[in-house]
Formats: sequence, C-alpha cells, structure tokens
Amino acid sequence: MASFRVNIARFDPTMLVLAERMSSLLTALVGYVPVVQVVLAILVVGGVLLQTRGAGLGAFADSTNQTYYKRRGGELFLFRATIIAGVLFVLTALLSLLIR
Repeated sequence: MASFRVNIARFDPTMLVLAERMSSLLTALVGYVPVVQVVLAILVVGGVLLQTRGAGLGAFADSTNQTYYKRRGGELFLFRATIIAGVLFVLTALLSLLIR
C-alpha cells in the first residue's frame, strides 16, 4: 500500500492529501454506519407497517372490488419516505461493504 501512495504522490501531491482525507473519513464512519443502518431498518419496517392497503389475505376472497386508488396527503408522504429510507438502507449496506 505504501508504494501505491508514493506513486500517486509522484504524479499529483494533492491526490495523496485527498486519499488520506478519504481514509480518515472512512475510519470515522466505521462506528456510525451500523447505527444508521439500524435506524433506517426501523424506519422502513415502520413505514411498511403503517401503510394500510387492502393487500392482506382478505384481498383474495373479494377480488371484484378493484378500484383505482391514488395516494394523497400523508399517505403519499409515508409511501415516498419509506422508499427513500429503503434506498438509503441499501446504500449504507453497500457503504459498509466498502469500508470493511
């Protein structure tokens, strides 16, 4: 690894400084990523559970009542917030793979 840093420093000294800053940032993130993942997982599960939609087992018994349904207001906000929390959870999972 030391030869890699020397080769970078030969071409561009600012790259060495950037690599050292990124390294220190990633080491600082190692302790926070699991906490962020737990919080995001709780938000995703809570968001999914709070969304009330007729998609349970009762939907199979009465399939004739199929109407177009549009989310509005708080339900739309909860839907979008759940998607955002899910995407952030996946990104933090990928980040945790990269920093280990």
